[in-house]
Amino acid sequence: MGQSGHSAGDAILADKINHHDHQGHHHDVMADAEAHCAKLGLRLTETRRHVFEALTNKQQAMGAYDLIDALANRGHKRLAPISVYRALDFLLEAGLAHKIESRNAFVACPHRHNSDDVVVFMICDQCGRVEEATSHAVSQAMAAVAQGMHFKPRGQVLEMHGRCSGCGTMAEPAGVMTA
Repeated sequence: MGQSGHSAGDAILADKINHHDHQGHHHDVMADAEAHCAKLGLRLTETRRHVFEALTNKQQAMGAYDLIDALANRGHKRLAPISVYRALDFLLEAGLAHKIESRNAFVACPHRHNSDDVVVFMICDQCGRVEEATSHAVSQAMAAVAQGMHFKPRGQVLEMHGRCSGCGTMAEPAGVMTA
């Protein structure tokens, strides 16, 4: 560790991590999503738009039933679960959302990733906040592992669980040891 409390590895990775803010300006996010769909020849229907909007309004991953409730609470017609799952499938395929496998829930992705990017999700176990980043160094390391195993990855997502910066200073629950 250096005088700053960071290792040399931190300095190497620091300039290669791209943090993605999920709380962009609502109008810009929607305009970008519409333009992205138009470019791909896809149609952002009213239901898909509402589901995407609900995801962009939260910094936490949402399950299908959470989305149904959130939309109903905002005055929208109560959707059938199959309609929400179809909208989510569309958003996933269009690159407008990600599935957080460990939570069986979804987050909006209002930005574009390169096809070889490893998407890193940092999931707060305390408040449920989900932060997203990409790292060229992590992508290279995972590609080397896959190549060494003669494995051809279809997608690369890394989920890390812990505490976000907002919850990190809270006292540890009883029985939890920290290093």
